[in-house]
Amino acid sequence: MRAFRGFSRRARAVPQSHLASARNLWSNANMHQISRNMRKTRYGNNINDYRGRMAARAFSADSDAEKGSEKKYQIRLLFDGDCPLCMREVDMLRRRSDERGGTIDFVDIASPDYNPKDNNDIDFETAMTRIHGVLPDGTIVRDIEVFKVAYEAVGLGWVYAFTQVKPLRVAADWLYGIWARNRLSMTGRSDLSTILSEKKTCGGGN
Repeated sequence: MRAFRGFSRRARAVPQSHLASARNLWSNANMHQISRNMRKTRYGNNINDYRGRMAARAFSADSDAEKGSEKKYQIRLLFDGDCPLCMREVDMLRRRSDERGGTIDFVDIASPDYNPKDNNDIDFETAMTRIHGVLPDGTIVRDIEVFKVAYEAVGLGWVYAFTQVKPLRVAADWLYGIWARNRLSMTGRSDLSTILSEKKTCGGGN
């Protein structure tokens, strides 16, 4: 008991400022430990795990951005760059497409670099007989449907809105068929067989 009373007197003799400092030190140390535990809970016991997750998220974001940038066009339009009348319309569509960030992907089938494998295996001869388009999901569209989708892509969908009426759509496809079969002669060009022969002679028979 004497020893206890002596210890108690010595404890009371300790300045209150020292006791307050000790309590603050203990409190700060305790809060620091709690903070560390919270960080471990949130980020994992190893900071490398956290960095790994952040890197994975960044990679995922980059991949999503790349996916978003791929095939942002609404239609890939295969056109004959040697057709003067066709090019007037293509130039108009290209200007409007560019204003909208590239809603149409233009592919010139008359170019020496044209490759059917890049365009759903549509070869030059097939593309020359009638107009073709390829949608982002790989669907091939032909004839008036190509113009309908292309004009919608540049904000002029109203031009071909009449094709929603079936009889008018049938009539439009029929009229386009006449144009497609005669466009070479109507624009003063050689027939398709001659063009194909010349293309093979030049080594561009795709």
